[in-house]
Amino acid sequence: MAGTLMRLHWRPYRWVLHPPLITASGPWSERRGWLLRLEEPASGAVGWGEAAPLPAHHGRCADALAALPAECSAEHLEPTLRTLPGPVAFAIGLALAELEGLHGGPWLPAPASAALLPAGSEAIAALQSALNQSTGQPAEFAAKWKVGVLDPDTELQLLEPLLEQLPSCAQLRLDANGGWDRATAGRWAMRLQTESKLQWLEQPLPPSDHAGLLALARRLPVALDESLRHPSGIPSGWSGWLVHKPALEGDPRPMLQRLKQGAPKQMVSSALESGIGARAVAHMAALASRGPTPCAAGLAPGWGASGDLASAIPQQVWEAAGP
Repeated sequence: MAGTLMRLHWRPYRWVLHPPLITASGPWSERRGWLLRLEEPASGAVGWGEAAPLPAHHGRCADALAALPAECSAEHLEPTLRTLPGPVAFAIGLALAELEGLHGGPWLPAPASAALLPAGSEAIAALQSALNQSTGQPAEFAAKWKVGVLDPDTELQLLEPLLEQLPSCAQLRLDANGGWDRATAGRWAMRLQTESKLQWLEQPLPPSDHAGLLALARRLPVALDESLRHPSGIPSGWSGWLVHKPALEGDPRPMLQRLKQGAPKQMVSSALESGIGARAVAHMAALASRGPTPCAAGLAPGWGASGDLASAIPQQVWEAAGP
């Protein structure tokens, strides 16, 4: 593709989350981003991408998009990716991956996913509903509960009925989004370090607290999420699970290659994309499920886009986003 002229067409989209997703970082009530149609005029080939930033990074991504040319060569795009915000680099890298055929043929369908439970007491009813709708075996069921939102005493009390509802062989993930301090994480560890239904604590401490994360991981399973996108990076010597949100992490092509090669302890998670981004995230989650350490993906069923914005056909998503 070197020297090939590329045309970039961006289109904004927006949808409202009903109900809002409440996390330790605050409420998330709408999803805004941009779709990308990357064309090769000479061949007529098209690659599709999506920039789906978290709300706090929307402005930075908008500025980066405004600075991009409408036409450029593939040679110009490649080095530019390293300077762009992660969601914008993901969009362009994803479109290039499709043009290059790096996804390896047909896009793989989404594998089994953990249920995403809302914060607070609503999690109890949501868990029962997810169990009722589950079509797999109990041993395949996993749920992820957002914690670090209410005070620890209240959430620890809610933990007990959640664990009671879970079948004995099902698993629970607790996602604090880096919102706990060491004392709070220690209280949860005291309760959970012998709990067979716990799959892991997801980002229990801030990404910069390497010592705290490593110490906690010696007591019970811990997975890292926000650490993958934080300047401080992953603690040296980390051997636990990594929860990837490809749509936030930049050019997806290196991760595609790692997943094809069977990298262990990689879990692929959604950042609530439209159908274009979700198609790629599902494909990567399916590759991870075929690897040496398969587990339920984090595709947040029921929380994403709806209608044609959720379509697996990119042109339908593009049209649904509007002119």
